[in-house]
Amino acid sequence: MIVWINGTFGAGKTSTARELAGLLPDSSLYDPELTGDALRRLLPAKRLAEVDDYQDLPSWRRLVVDTAAAMLAELGGVLVVPMTLLRQEYRDEIFGALAARRIPVRHVLLAPEETILRERIATRQEPGAPEVVDVRVRQWAYDHIPAYQQALGWLTADAHVIDNGRLTVRETAQRIAEAVRTDAATVCDIVQTPEPTRETVAAGVLLFDDRDRVLLVDPTYKPGWEFPGGVVEAGEAPARAGVREVAEELGLTLEQVPELLVVDWEPPCSPAYGGLRLLFDGGRLSEPETARLRLPGPELRAWRFVTEQEAAGLLPPQRYERLRWALRARERGRPLYLEAGRPTP
Repeated sequence: MIVWINGTFGAGKTSTARELAGLLPDSSLYDPELTGDALRRLLPAKRLAEVDDYQDLPSWRRLVVDTAAAMLAELGGVLVVPMTLLRQEYRDEIFGALAARRIPVRHVLLAPEETILRERIATRQEPGAPEVVDVRVRQWAYDHIPAYQQALGWLTADAHVIDNGRLTVRETAQRIAEAVRTDAATVCDIVQTPEPTRETVAAGVLLFDDRDRVLLVDPTYKPGWEFPGGVVEAGEAPARAGVREVAEELGLTLEQVPELLVVDWEPPCSPAYGGLRLLFDGGRLSEPETARLRLPGPELRAWRFVTEQEAAGLLPPQRYERLRWALRARERGRPLYLEAGRPTP
């Protein structure tokens, strides 16, 4: 099990994590900031200059999951992880990858009031000349408070919140230990999609409203929006898999087998294996059908109809290309074969 302690700079994550590791039986401490420090030494300066924060590096997010899994495999018990996660898509990616490895995560947010937070930042002792610390550490921390406040909406809905503004480090750790013991800090409700061990076949279904906008869904277990659909199971016909996934994800029963729009070969790109990605035309939904759409809590958090232009800002690039050509195939009335999101000559 992982106890992930979240919160912005100055919330008391690291000191609380050290204390908590002494309270929870059979527990160890892993600070992902050490992984970020290692990447600062390992990666070329040119690559580091391309990002504002090491969390923006896909390698950091991947290594955090791999390191946590390796430590748990070797040590067992509980892994206490103090790390700020303010971008929901990064939470989805990391927690989803941990869930795929059957590693439960209890997400705790330390949320002192802003006045106390600013006071802690102002009085925190840091090595170095005061004028350098003020710019390098304190101003950076102050600048991140708005991002933290903006993230509070999804954070407070996702995590067990503890206002530790008036608590000592020991008292805060005791509150977390009690929340874990009593299950007040519940295991994150996230779908556990097993990691593939080879190429996969996945079927997605495009559904439209009366304005020809396409329906996208927002998964809880990976970053970016997606089409309704999923991996085709052994012995299952792809079109039938799409129908099954629409019923499971949206509570909608398609009366007819959907028509094929595109077959897209997604090449392997480590650590992903790639495979065939098929998109089908599920047709236009009536207003009563749209009103009956229901989402499974652990798997999807939202759905919405979007224009092609709006989809470009929600879908990862290759997924958007797949959608773009699927819409062209729908207009032309014939399916297309793609490789890496593009038609072959």
